[in-house]
Amino acid sequence: MELGDRGGAGPGPGKPALEREGLELLQHTVGALLSSYGWYILLACVAVYLIVQKISPRWRVVPSSQRGAAGADIEPDMVVRRQEALLASRLRMQEELNAQAERYKEKQRQLEEQKRRQKIEMWESMQEGKSYKGNLKLSQQEAESGASTSSAVPKSKPNKKPLRGGGYNPLTGEGGGTCSWRPGRRGPSAGG
Repeated sequence: MELGDRGGAGPGPGKPALEREGLELLQHTVGALLSSYGWYILLACVAVYLIVQKISPRWRVVPSSQRGAAGADIEPDMVVRRQEALLASRLRMQEELNAQAERYKEKQRQLEEQKRRQKIEMWESMQEGKSYKGNLKLSQQEAESGASTSSAVPKSKPNKKPLRGGGYNPLTGEGGGTCSWRPGRRGPSAGG
C-alpha cells in the first residue's frame, strides 16, 4: 500500500473515479454542445475548409512570382527583348487600326458623295416635272454601272406597261389571281 500512496507501481483507489467523472463531464458537455450547435459547427468547418482551399493556391503563386522577378534581374537582356517585341506588336496593331480607319472614312466619303448626287438628280427631275422615285431607281442602277464604266451616259428606259388593259382591276375582280370577292346571292335568307 505504501507504494500505491507514493504513486509508484499503481494508481491509488481515488484517481480512477476522478478520471471517470472528468470523462463523463467532458462527454456530457461535448454532447450537449453538439446537440445544440452541431449544424452550425459543421457549416463553419465547411466554410473554413473552402476558404483555405481558395486561398492556398494564392500562397503558392506569390513565392513563384517573386522567383520570376529575381530571374528577371538576372537576365535583363531577356526583359529588354520582350519589351521591344511587345512595343513592335503594339505598333503593328496601331498601323492596322489606322489603315482600317482610313478605309472606313473613304467609304463614308463615297457614300456621302453618292447620296449628294442622288439628291441633285432628284431635285433636277422634280424641276423637270418628272417622278423622282423612278429616277432614284435609275440613279442607283447608274451608280452600280458607273462603278464598272465611269464614262457611261445614263439613258432613260421607256415605260412599256400599257395604261389600260390586262392588268388587275379591283372593280371587276379580274386579274387578281386566285383571290377575288364576289357579292352574295340576293333574295330571302335561308333561315326561318
